[in-house]
Amino acid sequence: MGVILKNDLGEGCRLGIWEITEGYDELKSKLSLESEEVKTLEGFRNHSRKLEWLSVRTLINDLMGRNSRIIYNEDRKPFLLDNSSHISISHSKNYTSIMLGRFKKVGIDLEYMSHRISSIADRFINDDEKITGSLEMKRYHMYIHWCAKEALYKICDKKNINFKKNLTIAPFTPEDEGFIEGTVDNINGVDHYKLSYQRMDNYILVWTCK
Repeated sequence: MGVILKNDLGEGCRLGIWEITEGYDELKSKLSLESEEVKTLEGFRNHSRKLEWLSVRTLINDLMGRNSRIIYNEDRKPFLLDNSSHISISHSKNYTSIMLGRFKKVGIDLEYMSHRISSIADRFINDDEKITGSLEMKRYHMYIHWCAKEALYKICDKKNINFKKNLTIAPFTPEDEGFIEGTVDNINGVDHYKLSYQRMDNYILVWTCK
């Protein structure tokens, strides 16, 4: 299928989503991989993981308009080798999402709403956060919280963050799309973020830049 969403968000930020419908050989044929990248790819045992890896590289090339190489630090945070933009990556089932920020740091999370997230709610929902009492909307509301905290975790470089203690999402009424406020409070101080969210069938997408 390829790119199903590509948005310019302003101020040098871009967002793209790739739907994986291609097979391994087709995706790989779209790329010019370095020998080290081929070694990494062939080292994955899981076929789905190989497709995810290939789709990320195919999508970043589309968004950048050129061949771009992704590297990772010791915390598995991605970077572009040429440092031309900040980058955040998320994938779930058949979708891969990437956010780029030329001048700003970025964080994105994409989740397929599959499991009973209420069973792990006490791990990431704190006492200052409010979840709707509506049985119909409760799971969706919790997924927005989870994805928002994942996006904040990524924009904070995956360091010094406990989802329950350090991240708080301000009360909001869940809609199909909208904006929410998030606060990071850790050893680096207190910082506030505005996050955007969007529902896509049974997926939830949340992103932020600052």
